[in-house]
Amino acid sequence: MKKYKHIYFDLDRTLWDFENNSKETFLEIYNHYHLETIFNSFDNFYITYSKYNDRLWKDYREGRIEKSILRTKRFTLALEEFGVTNDELAEKIGDDYISISPTKKQLFPHVHETLSYLKDKYKLYIITNGFSEVQFVKLKNSDLDKYFTQIFTSEEAGAQKPNPIIFEHALKLSKAEKTESLMVGDDFETDILGAKNVGIDQVFFNPENVKHSENFTHEISSLKELQEIL
Repeated sequence: MKKYKHIYFDLDRTLWDFENNSKETFLEIYNHYHLETIFNSFDNFYITYSKYNDRLWKDYREGRIEKSILRTKRFTLALEEFGVTNDELAEKIGDDYISISPTKKQLFPHVHETLSYLKDKYKLYIITNGFSEVQFVKLKNSDLDKYFTQIFTSEEAGAQKPNPIIFEHALKLSKAEKTESLMVGDDFETDILGAKNVGIDQVFFNPENVKHSENFTHEISSLKELQEIL
């Protein structure tokens, strides 16, 4: 077994349960603003928002739009699809989402157990594309910050995963060799291919056991399996 010294984790959808925390947040927002008068059901609201959010995040990741546009436009477009043009409401929803969602604490199973096991054996880090002001709050509120030596954000690095720049930035500040490093993440393109393309071994976190024909260093469906690898 290769001797690793530095383990890098993605945060959203790898440690922090983004989907369930987001749904919990949006349910509060939906009820607070009586959005049933616009979308008729919570599912309509959430599905419509998610469609535009995914599209705009791709644009943001590829440098086509600014963060400020992403934060509000995903809600503006969702409202407009249901016949409502209200930039003020879209901005309020966007601000509430940014302030409320990082206070949520749902994690994937075995997160604390696994990180406690790893912390005494390796240096642990986060590499995230999420907004800096949000990610640090998430880590603190879910009591995850205590495990990590350093947090690397795309805003700080000036590039988003899978761009090699953010991985090289993290390696440099960690004083880590690629051959002694491992990246753990759920997103095949951003986390796994991003790490692979700079020569870092990878662990693909695939909790839904999605079928694929890709190759990487390791694959797990539960974070607990990291204890078998490491």
